[in-house]
Amino acid sequence: MKRILFFVLSAAAAACGRETDFDATGTFEATEITVSAEASGRILRFDAAEGDRLEAGRTVGEVDTVQLWLQRRQLERQRASVRSGRPDVEKQLAALREQIAKQQTERRRVASLLEDGAATAKQLDDIDAQLKILQRQLEAQLSTLENSASAIDENASALDLQIAQIDDRLRKCRIASPVTGTVLAKYAEAGEVVAAGRPLMKVADLELLYLRAYFTSEQLADLRLGDEVVVTADFGEDARFDYPGRIVWIASESEFTPKTIQTRDSRANLVYAVKVAVRNDGRLKIGLYGEVRLADK
Repeated sequence: MKRILFFVLSAAAAACGRETDFDATGTFEATEITVSAEASGRILRFDAAEGDRLEAGRTVGEVDTVQLWLQRRQLERQRASVRSGRPDVEKQLAALREQIAKQQTERRRVASLLEDGAATAKQLDDIDAQLKILQRQLEAQLSTLENSASAIDENASALDLQIAQIDDRLRKCRIASPVTGTVLAKYAEAGEVVAAGRPLMKVADLELLYLRAYFTSEQLADLRLGDEVVVTADFGEDARFDYPGRIVWIASESEFTPKTIQTRDSRANLVYAVKVAVRNDGRLKIGLYGEVRLADK
């Protein structure tokens, strides 16, 4: 009887000691990103598998792009056809400019003869009148050609924008992770027809995990963003490992204590969620239980 009583008291003492050995507990989580299809069509290839580590931006799959590629080729041909009709302003005005240049040369000759009395003022007036007519013709033709060239350039620019839209849709046919991380789940396979917005895979960066722990309002006075803490990962039995952690987020509002969470004050009903960043050495897993001790512990 004494031995049983001693065992119960020892277990109770150990439990009490364990309760004060940490300031809060929680579970590890990661920032998970669901990669969805940005284009509709048949998946031609999808090389990612669960557990694969993907580099940010690296293409691991592709949705059928044949129709988009054909549309792009058609727009390129239309653009080439439109631009071929653009007038060469300088070439079309060259003849008229040459006539004006000849008339100006003739005017200088007649003006020289007029000074010597070998020409009449009427001859000079006729040349000036002809120059004015040619100049007006040049201005009118220049305006017409510039308007025509401008309209053709605008049409070509509109086609350029349509081609840019097709290029954007072609890029969205690529399947790639926006972040470097590990594939947690895969929701589609090559050969399936998908619609835009359908989830394809879930990716998370497992090199940096977060322990979401809960602290009472009394403990908040000792917490600051950036504070260094000690995080103990509990793998069961005696497998417990300490990791350095850093507080990166503190909730602005309180919530009721989750049933699966323990705090230093078990009587607390309202607690504040806190995220502690922990560098993963490969052992930490999402959902693993962990404890937090503040620096003064």
